[in-house]
Amino acid sequence: MPFSPLVSLARALSAGLLSLLLASPALAQTTAPPAAEVSKPRVGLVLSGGGARGISHVGVLKVLEEARVPVDFIVGTSMGAIIGGLYASGMGADDLEREILAVDWGDVFERREPRQLLSQRRKEEDFELSPVLQVGFRDGEFRLPTGAVSTRSLEMLLRRYTLSTRLLATFDGLPTPFRAVATDMETGRAVVLDHGDLAAALRASMSVPGVFSPLEVDGRILGDGGLVNNLPVDVARRMGADVIIAVNIGTPLAGRETLGSLLGITTQMVNILTEQNVQASIATLKPTDLLLEPPLGKLTSADFDQAKAMVGIGTDHARSMREALARFAVDEASYAQWRAARGMNAQAYAEGMGQVKVVRFEGVPEARAEQLALTLDTAPGQRVDVKQIETDLQRLAASGDYDRVDYRLERLRGSTDETLVVNLRENDWGPNYLRLGMDLRTDFEGRGAFNLLISHNRHWLNDTGAEWRNRLQLGETLAGYSELYQPLGRTNDAFVAAYTDASLKRIEVYDSDGSAQGIGRRQSLRLGADIGWPIGLLGRYGDLRVGLQLGLNKAVPELVSASVVDSGEVISSQRWRDAGLRTAVISDQLDFANFPSSGYRIQSELAAGRRSLDSGASTGFTRLEASGTAVHTWGRHSFNLGGRFARATQIPTGAIDEYSLGGFQQLSGYRVGQVAGNYLLFGRLTYYQRLPWSVNVARALFAGASVEAGNAWASRRDISFKGLRTGTSLFIGADTGVGPLYLGVVSAPKGYTGLYLFLGRP
Repeated sequence: MPFSPLVSLARALSAGLLSLLLASPALAQTTAPPAAEVSKPRVGLVLSGGGARGISHVGVLKVLEEARVPVDFIVGTSMGAIIGGLYASGMGADDLEREILAVDWGDVFERREPRQLLSQRRKEEDFELSPVLQVGFRDGEFRLPTGAVSTRSLEMLLRRYTLSTRLLATFDGLPTPFRAVATDMETGRAVVLDHGDLAAALRASMSVPGVFSPLEVDGRILGDGGLVNNLPVDVARRMGADVIIAVNIGTPLAGRETLGSLLGITTQMVNILTEQNVQASIATLKPTDLLLEPPLGKLTSADFDQAKAMVGIGTDHARSMREALARFAVDEASYAQWRAARGMNAQAYAEGMGQVKVVRFEGVPEARAEQLALTLDTAPGQRVDVKQIETDLQRLAASGDYDRVDYRLERLRGSTDETLVVNLRENDWGPNYLRLGMDLRTDFEGRGAFNLLISHNRHWLNDTGAEWRNRLQLGETLAGYSELYQPLGRTNDAFVAAYTDASLKRIEVYDSDGSAQGIGRRQSLRLGADIGWPIGLLGRYGDLRVGLQLGLNKAVPELVSASVVDSGEVISSQRWRDAGLRTAVISDQLDFANFPSSGYRIQSELAAGRRSLDSGASTGFTRLEASGTAVHTWGRHSFNLGGRFARATQIPTGAIDEYSLGGFQQLSGYRVGQVAGNYLLFGRLTYYQRLPWSVNVARALFAGASVEAGNAWASRRDISFKGLRTGTSLFIGADTGVGPLYLGVVSAPKGYTGLYLFLGRP
């Protein structure tokens, strides 16, 4: 075929000419077909649960913003739901970091509100006893609190941050579409929350069994989503994600050393269940997906105090994966457009707050709701003030009657007015509250005492807030107390109370030189009725009482020293009856009942009337007692200044004296009751500082010292400042769950020097 080379050459020349022509820009624009537009894959961000370890998600979000990775969907479980939900609602990573680090996590999970917010009645319970055991009684059975930790403060934070989302129909309307995963505690199935109350959805997803109470949402009891789907990759795919960035921060399994207790085994079981479903989710990841696992090491799900470190670990780990993140990134213009769209979505529903048109309560009877409404500063006609609403709810929570205290704002149709809905859930372990406590002391020289304390409080006997309080003490002192308390009218108006107080106490009697003279017992019974007025809303600052009181008393000597017998003094049993008026005032603003760091407490009582003796004689009597303490802290150093003054009309000859000093920090270095009389003066300056160590059984450990001065005199003419006795102590202390614990060295020039152990109220 002779022409074949020529044909081949012609074909080559034609192909070259065609290539040159197509390379021309003008010709290419008119003849080349348009290139297909490449769509960006939709990114789903999946954030796992893990308690405090989930704070590291904030660091990952910071790096995603640095790397210009737009997130199209967010799915989270437990702490991952909280961080993811807040980010989805429009908060930026820097905003999240600032808010998370500003939270005092130690206070967020406290069961009780700050002590200064409690009513005076609740504050007084701190001085009755510190409970070793606390249970409730309801419907014929004893019940324990549902959750070990309160989430009221956390719910308030979530409510504040998500308040502007309240008008959305579904979570698809958020700046970034979002889902939270929880567990139906009745069926054991995963529940994907995609609409409704965003704050409630986030809280429900973090309802760790045995730690946080489960939450009822849409008729279902919801617990922590980590039990069934801690890394919900499948949920993100169903939302439409093409690629997944999954962040796993779950708590690793514990070692053998933790399996020696019921708590350790229970925790391990939960971790095993969680880890199994996490591994199942990881197995579904594709080569185009990315898994991030910040190296949190030994940091635990409870280490909220390490929030800053966890954010740093999340940031560092995500930055180390920048090369892998690059495939999800977009150019600056596209990322700016994505951020602008998020901002526009957030602005669309972030409407200003209007006026409160209606205040409505849910979860309590209507009659009680009317009473509770009087405790709120927020009222119809006022503009919505979120800070004021939170303060109002703190007061309601401070009553201790409610397991859940929450609110929501509902926009009235066709207006900007709002309905404030206060949602309350009564403690399902009340309204009968039983507490068991104890106190003990010993001087390691054979003198000591032990008392078992039991209290019962019945709240809300009626819808106007009546209470019944009972207290029983068994041990060195036998005592019983019962009081009925009834508010009158408005919550901040007057109240009436009727009470009975009985005691039997064995007392050592000493002479003026401090020598033991004998042992006796004193019996007393007081019956009284008061009218009183709270000081401040709900009695937050204290109570003032005026009333009638009848006292029946008996003093019986049991063992008398030979020196008293030889002196010829007649020692016999005495009985007397006091009847009269009394007025009492108490004000308490201490931040803690034990080892306070700030605040004050003042208490005084004045009684006057007629005294009737066994002999038939009658005389007037007065009794005055006042005590107070004030605390201030500079840095780590706390100074507590306290004092006590008492005066009583001379009681019958041979009876045991009214007032006494002695014992730890009540004139350290003297025996209990060694300094006694009808006139008493005492002052104490205590210094302590919080130690850097922490133990699980105590709020804190302290080291300190006290200097004390005081005395007691039989009659007014004996009073002399030159006769003041002094005592000192050095101690290590702890604010434990069963009361303040002290181990100290005590010394007094006219007393003794030795060790002292004290658990309870000095």
